[in-house]
Amino acid sequence: MKKILAILILGLIISCKTSNKVKTTIKTKQYITVLGIAQDGGYPHIGCQKECCETFYNGKKSKLSVVCLGLVDIDNQQKWLFDATPNMHTQLAALEHNHLKTTSIIDGIFLTHAHIGHYTGLMYLGREAFGKKNTKVYAMPKMKNFIETNGPWSQLVSLQNIVLKNLQHDSTIVLNKKLKVTPFLVPHRDEFSETVGYKIEGTKKTALFIPDIDKWHKWKRSIIEEVKKVDYAFVDATFLNQNEVKRAMLEVPHPFIQETIELFKNESLETKNKVIFIHFNHTNPVLQENSKERTKIKKLGFRFASEGGNYEL
Repeated sequence: MKKILAILILGLIISCKTSNKVKTTIKTKQYITVLGIAQDGGYPHIGCQKECCETFYNGKKSKLSVVCLGLVDIDNQQKWLFDATPNMHTQLAALEHNHLKTTSIIDGIFLTHAHIGHYTGLMYLGREAFGKKNTKVYAMPKMKNFIETNGPWSQLVSLQNIVLKNLQHDSTIVLNKKLKVTPFLVPHRDEFSETVGYKIEGTKKTALFIPDIDKWHKWKRSIIEEVKKVDYAFVDATFLNQNEVKRAMLEVPHPFIQETIELFKNESLETKNKVIFIHFNHTNPVLQENSKERTKIKKLGFRFASEGGNYEL
């Protein structure tokens, strides 16, 4: 009996000591983890009565969270989010339970723009929910002003639930000795704020994160050349093509996956393999893992982000 008790106590001690360890098989101590892949409306989508969402209701597909990346540094016991989605409460829980548990919960949140899937998760930081003080939120000037001057977000500032940190186009934020982040402007529907993508740099590898952009040709930079400079490029893949939805595409411009494929058709397999599609609308057939469209695109060398996927930095 004493021997059994000793074993149980030892197990509890080991469990407590290792509670902050990464629970994934990834070997590096700095990495990106995918916490969401769906477009702002999520999956299943509100009001959808089509077959694409029926796969959820008949139990053939799980719910998917809105696009979000987690950045984890085990060495420094730090973690950050890229975008504050409507699913942020469960995404933070996944980051804590599957990757790194810390008393601070999150060390900072980087926002891309003021569309509903990318900032409204800030609501969970207020007095109705988390209510903790001084969570760092990194935002561009117009995005910062939008939060400061519009309720209920302004209350987060006045109650000091969040502390807004200034971002500038192409100005690098050094998070620590091993990680740095650089925002850059991209063209998008900027009704309330500017829109940015991010370059996330580790000591060994670098990633691009561009969940939203109007069209590649509207950007002053070449997406092909930018992809070649990095190891991973998480890029806007909202729609497969222009026939996917009945709405006027001018209302919701995005680069179609078919357009991105066409741009990269003459590039090497190595370059294509860096492209990781993300931010899928519920109607996008590639969201269904066994679809013929997804299979065909994968054979061309492109990749698809999946929730729980990890990428070493």
